[in-house]
Amino acid sequence: MQIEETGLSGALILTPRRFGDARGFFSESWNKNRMRDAGLDYDFVQDNHSFSKARGTLRGLHYQSPPHAQAKLVRCGRGALWDVLVDIRQGSPTYGQWVGVELSFANGRQLMVPEGFLHGFVTLEPETEVVYKCSDHYAPDCDGTVAWNDSDIGIDWPISTVPVLSEKDAFAPRLADIANPFYWTSA
Repeated sequence: MQIEETGLSGALILTPRRFGDARGFFSESWNKNRMRDAGLDYDFVQDNHSFSKARGTLRGLHYQSPPHAQAKLVRCGRGALWDVLVDIRQGSPTYGQWVGVELSFANGRQLMVPEGFLHGFVTLEPETEVVYKCSDHYAPDCDGTVAWNDSDIGIDWPISTVPVLSEKDAFAPRLADIANPFYWTSA
């Protein structure tokens, strides 16, 4: 497994090895023991699968607050997406900074999204599937959203038209307008 840093503490790009032959390939996307040895000691409790029919479908920016904050390991099962995370840990040296990474079936990359980060993505191809692991169960009372186009964050989304949005995402508040529950602690 290749592990790359993104410049945001704890946010990593993981690229599993693929073992291929005439049939296709095999890849180990997560191995708890190997990842723990690499300093990634997560206990994932839930797997999610998202399907977006149209290119330009944007989901996010989402977070789940304590006591059910979630770390996520995100990968693309089919198609391609541009995955984004934003550090919203108050006091963090990278507070408000974002990273965008192309995840696709072809490149096999995964993005590790730690607790205290907003997460969102836009599909780059039609019929894109996103599969991700979560470190805590979904809790509706802890679910939150920040506007995908918050000018204070300034994400440079790779889209040229208005994205396909849910009602929740279309009317999300700005980061400055939420009761931010996340604080940075140096490890």
